[in-house]
Amino acid sequence: MKTVIHKAEDRGFANHGWLQANHSFSFANYFDKDKIQFGALRVLNDDIIAPNMGFGTHPHDNMEIITIPLKGVLKHRDNMGDQWIPVVPGEVQIMSAGTGVQHSEINGSSKEHLSLFQIWIIPNKRNVEPRYDQKKFNEEGRKNELQTLVTSIDGNHDGSLKIHQNAVISRIDLDKDSTFEYHMKNKNNGVYVMTIFGNHTINGSSLEARDAAGISETDKFSVTTNEDSGLLFIEAPLN
Repeated sequence: MKTVIHKAEDRGFANHGWLQANHSFSFANYFDKDKIQFGALRVLNDDIIAPNMGFGTHPHDNMEIITIPLKGVLKHRDNMGDQWIPVVPGEVQIMSAGTGVQHSEINGSSKEHLSLFQIWIIPNKRNVEPRYDQKKFNEEGRKNELQTLVTSIDGNHDGSLKIHQNAVISRIDLDKDSTFEYHMKNKNNGVYVMTIFGNHTINGSSLEARDAAGISETDKFSVTTNEDSGLLFIEAPLN
């Protein structure tokens, strides 16, 4: 098993005043030749956005974009529907940019900061018809049990959002002093594990909030918690 550890404090950071952005991989003005991507996983941004602020209308194409609000309320608008749509913690949003889409993302609150993960995954099909979807996932569904959020549009998994890539995104909230074994869905994939909160150990490495580990060259691995922990798993092809 190959394990690459990315500590939270080693991420790229940008302070835009209204936006506090942490970049797990090279993004915008942050560049690290050793952190371009993890296979098809191109971007994992950990953003905090000030009240009433956000990203104005801008374009994307040929990228699968997944947004996971953690605190506050996100409001989304794009040229496929042209209306503001709220996305709150517990919900996940996906957008297949395909041939091209214009969208805006803002903090929908006038008082509370918005905290979210934004994930970009390189698609396995180019120039598809753009599409948008979102879904609510109950917190109880990830209590000491893997909750699948996103899978391939070509697969047959019921209940998950779909993207154009052989990838799986899932979450779990584990109690202290528990062990969980993650099984790869595909032997050619790797898994990028982001610690949302807590403290746990993977392959002898202790990981705290916002620390991450890239796991590859194995079909399974174990997580042992030292305290209550929330984990995000992003499994994606490595080549």
